[in-house]
Amino acid sequence: DADFIPPTWFIKRAISYFAKPNIGFIQCKWGHVNENYSALTQAQALSLDFHFLVEQRAKSNSRLFMNFNGTAGIWRKDCIDDAGGWHTATLVEDLDLSYRAQMKGWKCLFIPDIVVDAELPVQMNGAKRQQFRWAKGSIQCAIKLLGGILIQRKITFDAKLQAFVQLTRHIVFPLMLIQFLALPVLLAAEVNLYVVSFLPVVTLATYLAMGPGAYLYVIHNMYDKNWKEKAMAMPYLIIYSIGMSVNNTVAVFDAMVGRKNEFLRTPKYGIVKKTDDWRTKAYNLPFSQTTLLELFFGIYGVFGIFIAIYSSNPIWVPIIALQTIGFFYISLMSFTHTRFKRGNSRIDYTKTKDEKMAGITFKLATVGIIAIICFGAYTGYVGYQNDVYPVDLSIGLLDRIMASSEPKTILADINAIKEYLPVEGNAVYLFPTDTTNFARIQTDLNVMLASTEKISAVPRDSSAFHTGMMDLSLRAEILQENLMDIVPYMYASISNIIFTCFWIVAIIGIFVILKRKKQNLESFDKAEGV
Repeated sequence: DADFIPPTWFIKRAISYFAKPNIGFIQCKWGHVNENYSALTQAQALSLDFHFLVEQRAKSNSRLFMNFNGTAGIWRKDCIDDAGGWHTATLVEDLDLSYRAQMKGWKCLFIPDIVVDAELPVQMNGAKRQQFRWAKGSIQCAIKLLGGILIQRKITFDAKLQAFVQLTRHIVFPLMLIQFLALPVLLAAEVNLYVVSFLPVVTLATYLAMGPGAYLYVIHNMYDKNWKEKAMAMPYLIIYSIGMSVNNTVAVFDAMVGRKNEFLRTPKYGIVKKTDDWRTKAYNLPFSQTTLLELFFGIYGVFGIFIAIYSSNPIWVPIIALQTIGFFYISLMSFTHTRFKRGNSRIDYTKTKDEKMAGITFKLATVGIIAIICFGAYTGYVGYQNDVYPVDLSIGLLDRIMASSEPKTILADINAIKEYLPVEGNAVYLFPTDTTNFARIQTDLNVMLASTEKISAVPRDSSAFHTGMMDLSLRAEILQENLMDIVPYMYASISNIIFTCFWIVAIIGIFVILKRKKQNLESFDKAEGV
């Protein structure tokens, strides 16, 4: 690629590996001229080093499928022709061709000793575009090639399994989002999610051991002396990878529904030193609609943290918080890395009236989007505080009633529950029953209140006292189950659904305006030959 800087001796040294006639292509390691420019470049550099020094090296030394990375390598022309040439059906024609070549029996080599330096994307929107292209292209290749790989007899089972994992690995991003969305709901519903019910900390320890712990071990083996310096970028990589899950999920679904995209290249600015600045360059990508989704998931994560705390499941807070930080990091970087203006140019350019209006529109739209999101977050918080939280508190108090044998405490808890819950109405709007009617629940609480007052006058060591307490505990358990049935409908109430629809329509409306402005500017540029 144009931004790669091969050493002067590259061809002389690399061509020698083609002495064997069955070698179809060689892949060299990517270097990074701007690795220490920012946390973003450090995260990308570490991720690419993992890919080359661990993944590519292992596949090259075995009989597994190895992919060509699109640059920093050499192909044998006969291999390209035998494999069917370059195809344009996917966004990753390099991955496609390398798999087809190996299915034909050609071998490939990874040469870690030959390093070709290149520039890493320094703008978040550029990095997201690159990740989108890779994620979508991989799924496209999976759809195109996996069937042939699985039925081909000469390919070993472990190679088939590895090909399946590599080509479909971006499916993990939709799964991450599903887990992220489901976790607060399951916690609110008091579903037991612990790996070992009597030792919740094992859950968190398992996450740490399977993820960061394993990566640190690999970093130590990869970099030897300067591994501590490289390990400092590990938190950046975790946050970056998690935050990219929204962008890559969109890419996965884009590939699965068969939508074709043009190849959108990643902007490069010639950034090498820390003092270099890309913000004045003309080739500057704005944030996309995906950024709003990332911001939504970040706000959702904040609510998820509160739910984990209030549902007495603090062990899940670090996991939700880590994902939330990732979503906020990616979205805020996307916003701050957006510039709706032309860069410095040698030509003295005067903006037209339409372009000036477009700039103002973009700024107003950005403010409007942020305002709508903040308003939505505020109303969501108020709605939870006024509607859902009192029910959650009541569920907790009923739990305490079941465990208590002190009538005075039970009386206080019942009176508190009566204050928290509505006097009438039924939150369940689909197939409602009398058990979820608040008027019925208030009546049951009054019965419990009267029973508790009678029990308080009975000697504690009498059978009547114990029978009465058992009856109260049973009633409390039934009421708790009824309230737990109500909670999901409180979250998805009709008013919340209507408000959410208006909220989404408002954001979409702003983007429609932006799209029209963009089309007008593009039409102007074409008309003027810009």
